Amino acid sequence: MNISKNVKLVLAKAASVAATSAVTTDVIDMQNFEGVAFFGSVAVVDAGNYVKVQQGALSNMGDAADLEGTKLSPGDNGDSFFTDIYRPQKRYVQAVVTRGTSSALGDIYALLYTARKAPVTHGATIDAETHISPEEGTA
Repeated sequence: MNISKNVKLVLAKAASVAATSAVTTDVIDMQNFEGVAFFGSVAVVDAGNYVKVQQGALSNMGDAADLEGTKLSPGDNGDSFFTDIYRPQKRYVQAVVTRGTSSALGDIYALLYTARKAPVTHGATIDAETHISPEEGTA
């Protein structure tokens, strides 16, 4: 079985220009998935620039709470972050990028995995194809 039928890729937040305000991704509904990995990039490294993950039982994240140990700071300018949450205790999750120093952000994606029901449908902004044992030739 191929990966594209068992994971869901979602653009959780489009790239943002340099600023110091926090950036919160869209709320990700974990129903029918075991885990989620958030990944993206931060232009400028600083101790005040980091990503963390929150969870909540409410779909509007009105009860959002930080998940212990999820604070991650990229090591070098332009580095990407990847933070993986397996079996969150509540249904809804989101990533929050705190920018203590002005920094631009690249797109932030959420990759939901271990689908309980397959095949899955990717996010609305994701154009996806699956190829099984393709022959060599013109792409």
